[in-house]
Amino acid sequence: MTNNKALILDRDGTLIEDKNYAYMIEDLELLPGVIDGLKILEDRFIFFIVTNQSGIGRGYYTEEDFHKFNNHLIQLLKNEKIEIIKTYFCPHLREDNCDCRKPKTKFIREIINEFDVDIKESWIFGDHPSDIQFGINAGCKTVFLTTGHGEKHITELRSLKIKPTIISNDFLSAVKELLNFK
Repeated sequence: MTNNKALILDRDGTLIEDKNYAYMIEDLELLPGVIDGLKILEDRFIFFIVTNQSGIGRGYYTEEDFHKFNNHLIQLLKNEKIEIIKTYFCPHLREDNCDCRKPKTKFIREIINEFDVDIKESWIFGDHPSDIQFGINAGCKTVFLTTGHGEKHITELRSLKIKPTIISNDFLSAVKELLNFK
């Protein structure tokens, strides 16, 4: 019987400002409400980041650059007593048709197997239709944030008939809606 519930988080546009292929630490900026929201949920969920990072595949930055940037984010959260259990990233381009790019569920399967996660009791937060389709494909609940690229993708979300569990304007409001979800 699995007991762990996961909060699986997109990174750019969900946790941090999406500054288009950002990899320099000085460009890292947490979005409002992220710290408070994660603190509210830390006793209910274990936290993961799953992020598409095509900037690596495009040659804009290296995997080493990605890890330095991401480790800085993890440390900022750790300074606030928030633990990200693991970060999963896809360095490929969409046209590479790999098995790790969201909305494919390779990383979700790894999370389930490695951390004994009950996916039906877990949530995915993201600002792109592929984040929501990722969650739907995996069988968990989803939150679509209009932060990051979410505002421009909401029309796409609807035209593709992708239905998130919750649509919210910011991270903290989404957390409050999640807590009231039946």
